[in-house]
Amino acid sequence: MSPKQNSAVGEQPSAKSNKAAKGASAKPASRKPADAEPNGSATSATTPATTPASAKSAGSAAARRPKSAKPESRLAMVRRARRINRELADVYPYAHPELDFRDPFELLVATVLSAQTTDLRVNQTTPALFAKYPTPEDMAAAVPEELEEVIRPTGFFRAKARSLIGLSTALRDRYDGEVPGTLKDLVTLPGVGRKTANVVLGNAFGVPGLTVDTHFGRLVRRWKWTDQEDPEKVEAEIAAIFPKSEWTMLSHRIIFHGRRVCHSRKPACGACPIAHLCPSYGEGETDPEKARKLLKYEMGGYPGQRLSPPPDYPGKPAPPLGTPAGAE
Repeated sequence: MSPKQNSAVGEQPSAKSNKAAKGASAKPASRKPADAEPNGSATSATTPATTPASAKSAGSAAARRPKSAKPESRLAMVRRARRINRELADVYPYAHPELDFRDPFELLVATVLSAQTTDLRVNQTTPALFAKYPTPEDMAAAVPEELEEVIRPTGFFRAKARSLIGLSTALRDRYDGEVPGTLKDLVTLPGVGRKTANVVLGNAFGVPGLTVDTHFGRLVRRWKWTDQEDPEKVEAEIAAIFPKSEWTMLSHRIIFHGRRVCHSRKPACGACPIAHLCPSYGEGETDPEKARKLLKYEMGGYPGQRLSPPPDYPGKPAPPLGTPAGAE
């Protein structure tokens, strides 16, 4: 659905005609924009995008919103943050973890491998990895050089191989070959920090958690939800804004948006479906046509990152490792 133009946006304030005293000038009466909220920040009257196609059509007219000279209050920020979450849920109803996995062990291994590389490259690598090492016991007994060769496409393969053998050995010796379902236990495993633990807890065990990766951190700072840089401090501040039940899906929506629209160097502001709520609008390309060319994955009509995406994913599956460029 294409967003409706809001003629009130950018409207000049009206002035009442008064008789001016000699030597004095009349001051125009200021007026709040028709779509301004009580907290001083204004929102567009656009219809929220509900599909990738409609998200593409978000125009610059929808993105322009009056700037408030008044600092945003904490309450106003929380309301805006929660509205962004609701609108992202409409845009990405199919948001999901973009690592292929069939059980907690596979998700744990894939998440460790995802450091400093793309989920796509991990997904292209793990089929051969799990065919050779299907269980923690198998991976714990791996010959390091052989494991390194299998995971080489993900980069930093020597360090990652050490982590995989270490965590698999810990699972075998301390947890009877099972991945533990608590944050306290997960972070004791080699190569597993809070981010990895929250990914596993939220998506393999249904325990709510915030995944503070580079996309998540970048967007929450652009949206002025926090100014923290440390991932644990970011996690704590965002956790205070949203109910715990929203944490896992909030993470997926933000990461989806960061990968598809709100890029690091050149965000597609002119094609962003939540531009009317973004205090950083204008940092990227604002021309709608040019911005649409910046969209990635299903938003731009390209394959996604998973070789085996969920049934409701509207995009194309990713190609296996070694597929020639342009082939699907």
